[in-house]
Amino acid sequence: MKQIVTGGQMKLLDEYTIHEIGVPSLVLMERAALSVCQALREENFPLKRVLVLCGTGNNGADGVAVARILHMTGVSADICILGKKDHYTEEMRKQVKIAENYHISFVKNAVPAEYTTIVDAVFGVGLSREVGGKYRDTIEALNRSGAKVMAVDIPSGISADTGKVLGCAVKADVTVTFAYEKAGLLFYPGASCAGKVRTADIGIYRLPQNDFELSIQSCEEKDLCRIPARKPDGNKGTFGKIFLAAGSRDISGAAYLSACAALRAGAGMIKVHTREENRQALTTMLPEAMYSFYDDEEIRKEQIREGLAWADVIGVGPGLGTGQQAEDILYTILAEGRKPLLIDADGLNLLAGRMEVLSQYPAPVLVTPHLGEFSRISGVSVEEWKEAPLYLTKRFAGKYHLTVVCKDSRTVISDGGEEIFINTSGNSGMATAGSGDVLFGILMGFLSQGLSAREAAALGVYFHGMAGDMAAAQKGEYSMIAGDIITQAAEILKKRGAVL
Repeated sequence: MKQIVTGGQMKLLDEYTIHEIGVPSLVLMERAALSVCQALREENFPLKRVLVLCGTGNNGADGVAVARILHMTGVSADICILGKKDHYTEEMRKQVKIAENYHISFVKNAVPAEYTTIVDAVFGVGLSREVGGKYRDTIEALNRSGAKVMAVDIPSGISADTGKVLGCAVKADVTVTFAYEKAGLLFYPGASCAGKVRTADIGIYRLPQNDFELSIQSCEEKDLCRIPARKPDGNKGTFGKIFLAAGSRDISGAAYLSACAALRAGAGMIKVHTREENRQALTTMLPEAMYSFYDDEEIRKEQIREGLAWADVIGVGPGLGTGQQAEDILYTILAEGRKPLLIDADGLNLLAGRMEVLSQYPAPVLVTPHLGEFSRISGVSVEEWKEAPLYLTKRFAGKYHLTVVCKDSRTVISDGGEEIFINTSGNSGMATAGSGDVLFGILMGFLSQGLSAREAAALGVYFHGMAGDMAAAQKGEYSMIAGDIITQAAEILKKRGAVL
């Protein structure tokens, strides 16, 4: 797992390293500046003429040190400081004095278009107000300049916590961030402004996770080793049995994609409870599954009870509809289910305004709303969520004792505890019909093999995105479809079978 931090957490880490561990702030700045200079060369920035734009705080001080190091290696680097001298931090005063002693060029009214490379060191992770005045004018001129841009720690104008643009923001080609990636570099539009992100180790001390109210994690490819290994003496019952209530009259696609993805993710058996009209389509497309069917007259509660007793994991929602029969199926499952439960799509729409019923369910519950569904079931608007995605997802999960997969371009996963996940895999091609059904199936498959709801959610979302990235590489983001994600998911597990 990769540790992610907010702006406030990064400030605590800085202060602890400086004041408790005893590493001088100027030493950390020197290492930060060296990492930026190294990145400028390794990323092939044109260094014919470099402008370092600096603010008056410690991010600006990092920038002044960058200019000094470039100057010492023969690179023409000008420093332009935005802001008044009486606003300088102590470190900024020291760095400016050192740069003056080295006779480095300071310019007052730089024209960004005259430079081949611009280093953005105006605002750091502590920015909380909207950018205006001369700062805004300069950033807009920078973005129009045509120069290649490197941001120091975070593009100026981006919230380190949410990725929100605070008035205006630098659009960087590369961002060198220090110690840990910041949440604002992952969420959009901050991720788009950051360009390629490089994380540099500059000697920041890592505090124990429990020193933070919120520990933010992001899965990496190496974490897929947590997917349970196949037991050589296992059987189809060993690898998990799933009961899935999905599909409605002549709507079989969501049920098919979810069931197929669950089997491809390793589940041993799946039984789909769906409308009679779907019999021919589903049994033809996926004969590996088992089925029970209902018609206009009844939902056949006895079949549902048998499925609930048989299964290790229960899923409900994809393509189910929101009519009376769908509601009866959902509430039968809620009343009589005793196994881990996953709810998606129409299942969530049926629960809008009645989420408290999930607090009474006797086993773990995992819900997978997209932002629109999250808004309906939580009462939080999409705009409000984007202002505080981590906090609001965690609060909702804790209130109803759920594991929540809040799906967006950056999906957030929380079970209400201190640890929360931001997913970074995936691409725009996954914004296609059926992609959410595939994710739901993967989550069912992982949960049925013994992973906890939180671990199945975090790994499953990352795995789904990784399969989507492979599908995009093969088909293109314009042309990929949900079935391509299932195909690539199988390839991932095939390649990793020896180590999983």
